[in-house]
Amino acid sequence: MPRLEGRIALVTGAGSGIGRAIAVLFAAEGAHVYVTDVDGAAAEAAAGEIVRAGSSAQAVTADVSRGQDVTAMFRVVDAAHGRLDVLVNNAGLNVRGDFRHLSDADWVKIREVNLDGVVRVARDGFALLKASGRGSLINIASIMGHRGLRQLTAYSATKGAVLALTRGLAVEYAPFDIRVNALAPGFVETALTQRALKNPGIQKALLDSTPLRRFGSPEEIAKAALFFASDDASYVTGAELAVDGGMSAGL
Repeated sequence: MPRLEGRIALVTGAGSGIGRAIAVLFAAEGAHVYVTDVDGAAAEAAAGEIVRAGSSAQAVTADVSRGQDVTAMFRVVDAAHGRLDVLVNNAGLNVRGDFRHLSDADWVKIREVNLDGVVRVARDGFALLKASGRGSLINIASIMGHRGLRQLTAYSATKGAVLALTRGLAVEYAPFDIRVNALAPGFVETALTQRALKNPGIQKALLDSTPLRRFGSPEEIAKAALFFASDDASYVTGAELAVDGGMSAGL
C-alpha cells in the first residue's frame, strides 16, 4: 500500500529541485499534492508531470515572503479538503557574497524567504494540520545551519534559525498531534547550487569534506522527507535528520 494513500500534502518551492522531487514522490505514494512555487509556470509544469504519471496534484502560485499569498494558498486547500496532512516548508534562496559587503536589501531578501516565509507557512498552516489529526510539518533546513563557509554566512544564519524553530514548534504543536521535524541536506545538485558545484576548486573542497565523496540528488532528500511524512515516523518529532553524505560527521 502506498505510504501516503489518501493524504493531502503541500510543498512550497516545489517548482524545481528538492521541492519538486518531494512533490513527485509524495504523489507517487498516494498523496494529493499541492505544488506551490513563486514561479507559477514551474509549479504548473511540476503538477502536470505528476498528473501525467497518473497521480494527483494541483499547482498554486505563491510567494512565501508575501502574507497575502500564503493566506490565499491555504484558502485553496481549506476550500477543497478542509485539512492538510503533510506540509513541507521547502521554499528558499541564497545570495552568495562576502558578509562584510552584505547589503540590507540582500539580507532582507534572504531572511524574508528562508526564515520569515517558513514562520508564516508554519503558523498559517496550523489550523489545517490540526484538522488532520495526524499532521506532519517538515522544514527543509541545511547542514549550513551548523557550520560556516565563506560567502554563505547569511544563508547559514537563516537555516540555523529554522532548526531552532523546528524544535520549538515540535513542543508547541505536539498537543495537537502535529509532528514537526527538519531535514538538513548537504550539498545537493540543484539549480540553487549549480554554479558553486561546477567551480573546480569549490567542488574539490566540498567533496574532500564529504565522506561518501559525491553530492546528493533531490530524490535522496525526497526519500528522507517521505519518512517524516509517513506513519513510519509516528513517534518522531523535534528531530533533525542530516542527509549530507556524512559531511556533518566531520564537524
